[in-house]
Amino acid sequence: MESMSEEIEEPGSRRDISVYLSDVQVRREEAREQITEELLDKTVDGYLTETETIWLLDMPTVMISVDSEEANTIKQKNNAYVGLCKNRAGNDQYIERMMQTFNGAPKTKEVQCEKIDVADAGVMATTWDMYDTFHSAEVEPMDFHMAEKASQSASFISSGPERTMSRMSSASMTSQSSSVVDFDSVIISKIPKAEEIDPERILRSENFQQDLFVMERIILENIFQPKLAAYRQLPILTESDCYPGEEGVVKKGNADVETIAPTLHRLWAFTCELTTGRNVSSMAWNKKHVDLLAVGYGKFDFQEQKEGLVCCWSLKNPMWPERIYHCSSGVTTLDLSTANANLLAVGMHDGTIAIYNTQSKEDTPVIDSSDCPNKHTSPVWQVKWIEQERGPSGDDKGETLIAISADGRITKWYLRKGLDCADLMKLKRTRSEKSKKQPGEKDRKGEALISRQAPGMCFDFNTKDTNIYLAGTEEGHIHKCSCSYNEQYLDTYRAHKGPVYKIAWSPFSPDVFLSCSADWTIQLWRQDLLKPVLSFTSTNRAVYDIMWSPKSSTVFGAVNEGSVEIWDLAASILDPTVVSPASPGVNLTALLFATKTDCILIGDSDGQVSVYELKNLQTGEDSQANALYDIIGTTLASQL
Repeated sequence: MESMSEEIEEPGSRRDISVYLSDVQVRREEAREQITEELLDKTVDGYLTETETIWLLDMPTVMISVDSEEANTIKQKNNAYVGLCKNRAGNDQYIERMMQTFNGAPKTKEVQCEKIDVADAGVMATTWDMYDTFHSAEVEPMDFHMAEKASQSASFISSGPERTMSRMSSASMTSQSSSVVDFDSVIISKIPKAEEIDPERILRSENFQQDLFVMERIILENIFQPKLAAYRQLPILTESDCYPGEEGVVKKGNADVETIAPTLHRLWAFTCELTTGRNVSSMAWNKKHVDLLAVGYGKFDFQEQKEGLVCCWSLKNPMWPERIYHCSSGVTTLDLSTANANLLAVGMHDGTIAIYNTQSKEDTPVIDSSDCPNKHTSPVWQVKWIEQERGPSGDDKGETLIAISADGRITKWYLRKGLDCADLMKLKRTRSEKSKKQPGEKDRKGEALISRQAPGMCFDFNTKDTNIYLAGTEEGHIHKCSCSYNEQYLDTYRAHKGPVYKIAWSPFSPDVFLSCSADWTIQLWRQDLLKPVLSFTSTNRAVYDIMWSPKSSTVFGAVNEGSVEIWDLAASILDPTVVSPASPGVNLTALLFATKTDCILIGDSDGQVSVYELKNLQTGEDSQANALYDIIGTTLASQL
């Protein structure tokens, strides 16, 4: 150590220092010198030298200083290029060609990441764990002599009389750790190995799936709590709502309303990667479990047909459907049963009607009409479960499935040994009413009918008398029919000039119904009058869907390609109360009111079912039926 310190203190070449260091290391191995306090306090000089610069990235600059030697040359080139560009106009020697422009000047950018924190983790084994390990009934008795020898060797190595900073210290630590590892391996080798569990088996187990289901519900409830509270019209909990000393005091989310005008506020949308880009064709609530929603996805045009999809959503999980059913054809309509809430009827574009059991996770339907000899041959535009009190025969009592198709048939389906149907009505084409023959006018030949069947588009049964129903056709006519007569119509309402897309009886007034059509209009009818009472037109686009509000007799909603409209007849019969435009590039297709809250659901062509909250819509204090009848009476009196 003295020779090493002397050589370090004396200035000399690096080569000599390296030679002396090697000699000192050899000597240290031969003779161990004890470290004293004087040696530790002695000052040792160290020399730091800079290494050569290593270039990882070199980008030459495109800018040159004015004072540099190359500045004049660059200026001459730039002036020559400017003159070349000026002389190009009108010169026949120049031809326009495509070429690559100059690259932009690069910019140096530096990014510094955050410091990586390292944490130590340890596990403590108690004496009880050791006792259970050594004295387990399934463990064979250990050879403690071998363990004692290993422990003695470990203690002998660790309790050396001298501690040095040489390589012997590291060697002793290595031997100590290896002996400890051997000692642990002896213990582990005596313990019987547990049966290896397949990870996939754990993931597929019912208990694990149920635990994940509960955890998912808890996380989503925390994420969507303000939106779900607004949907259910409950107080919205926030951190600033509860003040110190005022526990349990909660503010309502919409207590401070600045605007009095009714508005639509978007809460969330039912959508996922499976539904993106698909057209929402139909929606239906579960009659018993009002938090469950069934949505059908499918195109209406024949040329754009592809595989259909049905998703059953829950308000507790707006991010992924509870049930997913793939259909062979595009879904055009669906409805959930009232008597059996688990039965879901689905109508498709190829004329097939399938019934799914929502309690089962299987993708296949319970029964379908593919083997039925009387099945529909054209798209099924609407299906609906109807609770009938009476029918043509005594066996028709109870809930039945009614469907209307473009083949001109309204059918009644039976769930017995299989899925079979009977025709309620065959829709026949009706000629337009001819004007009276003028004197001297010759007889004109009637227009030839290509088909005697009129394609059916929609239907709805009367809320009071389920034996009476209305059927809308592609001709624009609405036929009033009875389940007791399948040969002729009771009445025909003629006002629409295009296909009738939807008919809806009023839930408060059993004599009033609405209809919408491709002729841009919405008509309000009273069943004892063959002419509409009111006609609503606010846009130059086809109206695809309408629905009465379940809370107010004078409020209904309508959907066209570009917007959703909320009409309140008590406020105005000329203009809609609320108009909400659609997103750019998206067409609205379907509308559904929530059953117990002031919310509506809007389906679009991008596969989203958006949930909107209807705010500040005032309802009358009088009877709902009387309010609608008063408006109709006032309108009829003004037309006299």
